[in-house]
Amino acid sequence: MSEKTMHAAVLHAVGDLRYEEVARPEPRSGEVLLKVLGCGICGSDIPRVFVSGTYHFPTIPGHEFAGKIVYDPDGELDGKYAAVFPLIPCRKCAACEVGEYANCSDYDYYGSRRDGGFAEYIAVDKRNLILLPENVDPVVASLCEPGSVGRAAVRRLDVQLGDLCVIFGAGPIGLIAAQWARRAGASKVRVVDISDEKLAFAEKFGFEAYDQARDGLADCVLEGTGASPALANCVLSLKNHGRLVLMGNPGRDMTLPQKVYSQILRRELSIFGTWNSSFNSVTNDWTATVAAMADGSINYADLITHRVDLFDCNRALTMMRDKTEFFTKVTFVNPE
Repeated sequence: MSEKTMHAAVLHAVGDLRYEEVARPEPRSGEVLLKVLGCGICGSDIPRVFVSGTYHFPTIPGHEFAGKIVYDPDGELDGKYAAVFPLIPCRKCAACEVGEYANCSDYDYYGSRRDGGFAEYIAVDKRNLILLPENVDPVVASLCEPGSVGRAAVRRLDVQLGDLCVIFGAGPIGLIAAQWARRAGASKVRVVDISDEKLAFAEKFGFEAYDQARDGLADCVLEGTGASPALANCVLSLKNHGRLVLMGNPGRDMTLPQKVYSQILRRELSIFGTWNSSFNSVTNDWTATVAAMADGSINYADLITHRVDLFDCNRALTMMRDKTEFFTKVTFVNPE
């Protein structure tokens, strides 16, 4: 392999992911070349690779990544470590003018709309960089993206001191959100999941873990599964005037029984949606996430259950799709 090429996991068609040698990207004005040291496989990458595909082919997937800046055309950031906010805003629409990039009307995205982090190198916009302190492992920093999404969801929950908070879904973002809720002052944080293995894993983080919620007890609830039965249980678990944040990405239509829907009205619940994170000078979930990594107040490292070489990409994604092993976060790791 020459200095002008690299290895990457390239999606050529639905179900056709190839580990191959491709051209190394060259940073344009305002970009840097990042050597990817860690890239997480998001749950959304599984249907993206095996079912729905990316926005065009070929594409390098992967939007949860961090690494080392190996070339800055301006010579300012060489050698520094950084995570990357994967949403590339147009910076022209009304939402972008006020820094609400998650609501951008014409955004781009690393790993789905353009090449992402399932690679050895990637060229990224400097404005999307979050520089890392020396004590933050860049492999762990690949969790900045789910970490920031989890924090944003908890901000929407508006956790109050002494609240009972219930998190539906014990995946990586659910366990991150549960930690942020505990840090925000919840007196109890309960995690609900149908997987006994996930519940046992959640207990290692100090959370009460259940296979179903208890009706009418919770002050605030986060739905992180995207499944209709969980949504119904979320509604029923809330007190009068409770708060529900919807975060789970649904794989099919979401439905509610009539009697459950009526409880939204009778209990006068507040329902909010969230899908990404804030990345601006006023509210920045990314800088808060990196700070929590640096001071150890949120445990990210133990969420990584699998560290995988990039050439093993197909085995890793197939394992996740078929659930042949227990996993929480599977992360591609490249040597520095």
